[in-house]
Amino acid sequence: MTGAVVGLLLAAGQGRRFGGDKLLHLLPDGTPIAVAAARHLREACPQSIAVLRPEQFELAGLLQAEGLETVLCPAAADGMGHSLAAGVAASADAAGWVVALADMPFLQVDTLVRVVDAVSGGAMLAAPFHDGRRGHPVGFAARWRDELLGLAGDEGARAILSAHKADLLAIETDDAGCLRDVDTPADLPA
Repeated sequence: MTGAVVGLLLAAGQGRRFGGDKLLHLLPDGTPIAVAAARHLREACPQSIAVLRPEQFELAGLLQAEGLETVLCPAAADGMGHSLAAGVAASADAAGWVVALADMPFLQVDTLVRVVDAVSGGAMLAAPFHDGRRGHPVGFAARWRDELLGLAGDEGARAILSAHKADLLAIETDDAGCLRDVDTPADLPA
């Protein structure tokens, strides 16, 4: 993965508000939520890694079948920061990372492509904005490697984004999927 922008699919959450493993829950077309998110990420960023909890055997198999490398994060229960750091550590020689969430199956491939292209084109940070709100995925240039490797807890990379707003390339989009995650069954189409 030397020199390429790498996609990181964060898939190690517990899904407590959903009431179970939401990432395996089937969308109306029969695709598991995380598989849909993985397909979109991999289409936009062929070199992609999914970060999982060690016990997520079934999901690991599904995501590997979609062409993603899987990385296990034993500290995932301690927060998203640990998962993000594990993904960066597994691809430390990357030119940058596009961090996507496995519970966002409605994100359009074009939005992902635009973030990948922004990071590949030299943006320090990049993210889509819809109706004035920052969405996902978030792109990070390799310049942030050390900061990302040092993440812990449940803040993820919020501190980096907050402290470096001037470095963030805002990519305006009409893709409401960049804001739409699945936290509860009510977040799914009927």
